[in-house]
Amino acid sequence: MTFSLRPEYGDTELSALVERLRDYLEGELAEYEHHRGITREGRLTRADLEPVWRRSRELGFYGIHLPTEYGGQALSFTALAALKEEVGASERLLGHSVLGDMGGPLRAGDVLRHATEHQLREYLLPVVRAERACCFSLTEKEAGSDVRSMSTTAVPERDGYRITGHKVFSSAGPFADFAVVVARMNDTENSFSAFLVDLDSPGCTVLDGETPMSGEHIESDVVLRDCFVPAANLLGAEGEGMRIALGRVTTNRLLHCPSVLGATRRVISLTRQRALTRKVANGQTLLELQAIQHKLADMAAEFYAARSMTYEALRALDNGADVRTEAFMCKLFVAESAFRIADEAVQIHGKEGLTQGSEIEHLFRKIRMFRVLTGTSEIQRNGIAKGLARLEH
Repeated sequence: MTFSLRPEYGDTELSALVERLRDYLEGELAEYEHHRGITREGRLTRADLEPVWRRSRELGFYGIHLPTEYGGQALSFTALAALKEEVGASERLLGHSVLGDMGGPLRAGDVLRHATEHQLREYLLPVVRAERACCFSLTEKEAGSDVRSMSTTAVPERDGYRITGHKVFSSAGPFADFAVVVARMNDTENSFSAFLVDLDSPGCTVLDGETPMSGEHIESDVVLRDCFVPAANLLGAEGEGMRIALGRVTTNRLLHCPSVLGATRRVISLTRQRALTRKVANGQTLLELQAIQHKLADMAAEFYAARSMTYEALRALDNGADVRTEAFMCKLFVAESAFRIADEAVQIHGKEGLTQGSEIEHLFRKIRMFRVLTGTSEIQRNGIAKGLARLEH
């Protein structure tokens, strides 16, 4: 893998896919965002997103990773990562809706293989077709890293369950029709089940979630008060909820990395351009100063290392290897190196890097979040340590 701020993939199907995706992101989608007046910290609506879901599906991107029987192209993890990196590297504010991250097939995750025919027909296939949207509701205020300490409970009754609890950080919640809710079975300590909950059900309320430091209004709280869920909406069997919720955690951990790598690529590109054009004392450009040259060199080297290790782990995953430890390593290294790169970028941009509304300042805030989201860096280190302990002497 060679270093590039605009990767090429040779004469391959992936290369053609990447070029088509770039054309869409830089052309039609950019025009759509301009026409709709989409801004970085504005409130998106379902009306903003639905046309992007449908158009992305028409172009073959929405759910492209899915098996062919669901209308996808059964992409390898490595190929999907390359597309996610391109979305991350674009300036598009609606890029999260192109492959299906915002309430779409990527948000549904591994649920498809656990679903009954009824659940596929009524809930999940409409998501794949860009007709419905979903969110995932697992986290609670006092149950973040330790999700098993959740207080949301499900009480069985004839023909269904009554669920009570308060979920937070349900990404895509403001736009979703239903949620995948994980709840503790009543009167148990360690039995959890997963349910498909219609968000307009009696006893279910969707509230504005807290606004993250990125400024995006994409989170919701899902409040359940004695909310009835039919038995037909139980995913898998009772007690399988945590396995369903965390079943693809290694894959998901790895697939978050390319999105951040894309954003980091954009940071380096913007900073390189700034250094080439910004004049300082004696008419020199920033890039003529050795101190700036060294900063950019370190930024590029860290990015190359992070990207290389991520794609190496993805190739191993495609080949069927157990990459649990490698996924922890990639998440840790990508998060920490991306933050260092973004921090240096702010330094090189000076006042512009500190100014709200500038792209580099916005990217810094988004990248900073990755050190916490999908597991803090400390949790990744714990996972690496456990993996080392399992190694044979």
